[in-house]
Amino acid sequence: MYVVLVYDVRKKRVQRVMKICRKYLNHLQNSVFEGNITDAKLTSLKNEIKASIDVKSDSVCIFKLDSTKYVSKEQIGIIPLYEHII
Repeated sequence: MYVVLVYDVRKKRVQRVMKICRKYLNHLQNSVFEGNITDAKLTSLKNEIKASIDVKSDSVCIFKLDSTKYVSKEQIGIIPLYEHII
């Protein structure tokens, strides 16, 4: 499945959440990640994030698409190079 993950977390947790997301997805912009992921890896990603954030003050949104058939992406400006996913 293809996902887009967006987060808004307190400054002291940004690096930790970013590191977790980079293990599973491509870093697109400051707090935006995207990529193909299995159900099992998505579950692991969500569990790691839940253990790292404060649900009373932080927010993480995951948009899941079963297929990229109906999705198109338009990029305006620079196109970032994806880092290697572990």
